[in-house]
Order: sequence, then C-alpha cells, then structure tokens
Amino acid sequence: MEIFWYGHSCFRLVERGKASVVTDPFDSTIAGYPPLKLKAEIVTVSCDDPVHNYVKAVKGDPFLINGPGEYEIGGVFITGVQTTPHKKEYSGLRNTLYLIEFGSITVAHLGKLDQVPSQSDIESLGTVNIALVPVGDGNGLNASKAAEVISMLEPNIVIPMQYDTPHSKLDLDPLSKFLKEMGITQLETMESYKVTSTTAFAEEETHVIALDPKLS
Repeated sequence: MEIFWYGHSCFRLVERGKASVVTDPFDSTIAGYPPLKLKAEIVTVSCDDPVHNYVKAVKGDPFLINGPGEYEIGGVFITGVQTTPHKKEYSGLRNTLYLIEFGSITVAHLGKLDQVPSQSDIESLGTVNIALVPVGDGNGLNASKAAEVISMLEPNIVIPMQYDTPHSKLDLDPLSKFLKEMGITQLETMESYKVTSTTAFAEEETHVIALDPKLS
C-alpha cells in the first residue's frame, strides 16, 4: 500500500487489487495548492468545509463516504467515527475520523479533529498502524494537542497534515512547531510512504514522517 499527500488533509491511498481511496479533497482556490487531478473508487469527507469536501475534484464516479458507519468497498474496510467539535464558532461542523483497513494495515485519518478524545474513545479505535494527524491548528488540533493524541493512539507511523507550507493559503502553524513539541530534531521526508502487508511494525517507538505534497 502506498500513501501520497496532495496538501492540507488530502491523501490518496492505493494498493494493487484493492479500491483506491482519496481523503478530504480540497477546493484549490481556497486551500492554495494546485487543482487536484485525482481518480479513485472511494472518497472520504471528514467535514462540510470546502477544503475537505470538494468531491468533484475526484474523477471516476467514486463511492462517497461522508459520515459515521462501516463500509466495505473493493476489498477496503472503512469505519467512520463521529467526533464533536468544541469550538463554538464551529459548533455545527461535524467531524468524522476514518479507520481505513488495507488487509492487516490500519490507517487512521483524523480529519478536522479539534480536541483530544477520551481514553475510552481512543481504545475503541483499536490498533492504528499509520495516523494522519492535523498539527497546525486552524480550527484543528494544534501542536500540543496533536502530540497528546499521538501519545494516546500509539501508532507506528505518524504523517502530519494541515500545517502551513509555501503552497497553502490557510492560516496554519508551521510544521516546525509540531516537531518542537514532539522533540524531533531530524525529520524524515518522503515523496510517498510505502508499506506492505508483510511489514512488521515491531518497534514500539512512534516515527514521524513528513510527505512532500504531490503537486501534479
């Protein structure tokens, strides 16, 4: 399975023989990244916000998942879990985090999560191998809250999202603020993250990997 990042909270997850998944496609005129040119069988939308729900940017007549529930499409199992925003100005903006299972590998896309869940909520998610975590505030998790959520989830791999880059038009904190909070001085960056079903996530330590946004 391979994960590509297109900016903000938009990723494409692909594995041979299974349905491809795009998360939170954005309106580029608002998000600031180049217009998306994506195709997928499944699109997940975490919240009703144009930088998370611009579904028409994804071609291929994808199956849309935009709320809680359990789904199985093309060999991919997806569970949507609703979270409740606590910021008053976003009191009507429901967020759904998604557990996306490709065989034995579980990816958690936290969407526009803006508060630290309870321990019982975290435990209900089960084992998370790869966590896609908002870290730049902007009405999502800030650096300190993101670090707290990560310590509770205990994923093998963390891929940050929703932070300031030279391409973003949104008011977000830089990635460096999150790295400082996590005590990271050397960051591994990749064009994409590849993992196979036989990959052994044996190490207890959580690794943070930043992806370069795929701009075409």
